[in-house]
Amino acid sequence: MSLEKYREKRDFKKSPEPAGSAKTAVKAKQRLAYVIQKHRATNLHYDFRLEFRGVLLSWAVPKGPSLDPSVKRLAMQVEDHPLGYGGFEGVIPEGEYGGGTVMVWDNGEWIPESPDIEAALNKGDLKFTLRGEKLHGSWVLVRTRGYGGGNRSWLLIKHRDEFASQEDILTEKPRSVLSKNLLADIARINGGNVEKAATGDPPRQVRAKRDSVGAPKKKAHART
Repeated sequence: MSLEKYREKRDFKKSPEPAGSAKTAVKAKQRLAYVIQKHRATNLHYDFRLEFRGVLLSWAVPKGPSLDPSVKRLAMQVEDHPLGYGGFEGVIPEGEYGGGTVMVWDNGEWIPESPDIEAALNKGDLKFTLRGEKLHGSWVLVRTRGYGGGNRSWLLIKHRDEFASQEDILTEKPRSVLSKNLLADIARINGGNVEKAATGDPPRQVRAKRDSVGAPKKKAHART
């Protein structure tokens, strides 16, 4: 695993993203980190990340995860990210790689269902359990072909268990697990493009916030 491609794409003098240490000590751990970052860059997508051997293996999921086992979500594998990226929430400057607003949408730990993670990755069939704030239960990443991505193209699928559901969790739980903010809030706080970020928030959430901000304040009536 290498962070070389990750670093090549970024100017850390301009972007607040973590560069990661030059050498990362890899130690045996009982808990492996998992994170999903909601990212409104050129397009809205969800970055799905699993800790393995000192880095975060990463996939871009354009439509985000689904709790419905009948729904298969395309997941394009991208460059490994440093472990410190799992806590990054903020704004990548426009013009930089991935320019836009980033939210930590979910985090927790993942448990591989195979004792040999590397073999499962090479086979293209990685089964695991998630213990997140929002996502739970058994999932699988399956490598596929035909999407123009070669070996980079995978499918993220929820297994049938007690956590499977037809609930649209992306709409029902749109806020950050760190700050409880929407994308527009994160952009506003960090000097980003609020209007662009808001397009990644559910419309009803945007309307509710707009109404609360624009609602006229009631005047107190003096008692006579």
